[in-house]
Amino acid sequence: MTPEPLVLASASAARAALLRAAGIAFDIDPAAIDEAAVKRQCRADGCDAPACAALLAEAKARAVAQRHPEAVVIGADQILVLGDEWFDKPQDRAAAAAQLRRLRGRAHRLATAACAVCGSELLWRAEAAPKLSMRRFGDAFLAQYIAAEGDAVLGAVGAYRVEGRGVQLFARIEGDHFAILGLPLIELLAFLRRRGIVAE
Repeated sequence: MTPEPLVLASASAARAALLRAAGIAFDIDPAAIDEAAVKRQCRADGCDAPACAALLAEAKARAVAQRHPEAVVIGADQILVLGDEWFDKPQDRAAAAAQLRRLRGRAHRLATAACAVCGSELLWRAEAAPKLSMRRFGDAFLAQYIAAEGDAVLGAVGAYRVEGRGVQLFARIEGDHFAILGLPLIELLAFLRRRGIVAE
């Protein structure tokens, strides 16, 4: 029997790299949903960040599943939480630098959610909330970091990539490394095995 096709409903290079490194065959079809509107509604409804991330992940998967009704579609989302504040991807390098100044010397969480949808059916979901503590880096280091990373800082919700130079920003990291990169991979692989998409 041919395994069901797998589609990643995300433009995230980090998520795609995780799946490729794990030897998973998949296609990419990013979802185009109004994330800001979903977040505003979640805030209005009193949802916490993990619940909002789960809603966003499912909305993305369902949007793409309409275009790929025979496929298993993976949706994922991540919200950076500092106290009561939620952070989005920075719009430019100046915003990235301002965000990192807000985060330095403090601990934040990455509310990470993923799910799988086939047709209209939600097949699987997982959540994680790794805790990351930034060190008190100086302004000179921050300027060097932004210059070295360039526009790569705009592609991550925290303006950092812990799989690269961004790891230098941290004093301590607790939780699932794969979830920090945007996908709870161990749980996802277990689901794909149960589904018969990858071998037991």
